[in-house]
Amino acid sequence: MTKEVPCPTCGKAVPWSRENRWRPFCSERCRLIDLGAWFSGGYRVPADDQSPPQDSAPDPDPGQDE
Repeated sequence: MTKEVPCPTCGKAVPWSRENRWRPFCSERCRLIDLGAWFSGGYRVPADDQSPPQDSAPDPDPGQDE
């Protein structure tokens, strides 16, 4: 028995099998809609710290006194 999952884009039932080349999507169209949402910023992965990293130059000669 093949398990069915909902397409993340349209919700249509999709067989979860190797034969489904667009898995977990029902079609190339739904896959491209999802990809476009990632590219346009529609989906975002949350981050803990939004501040830019501090630029700090490493000590060029650590361990030597000036």
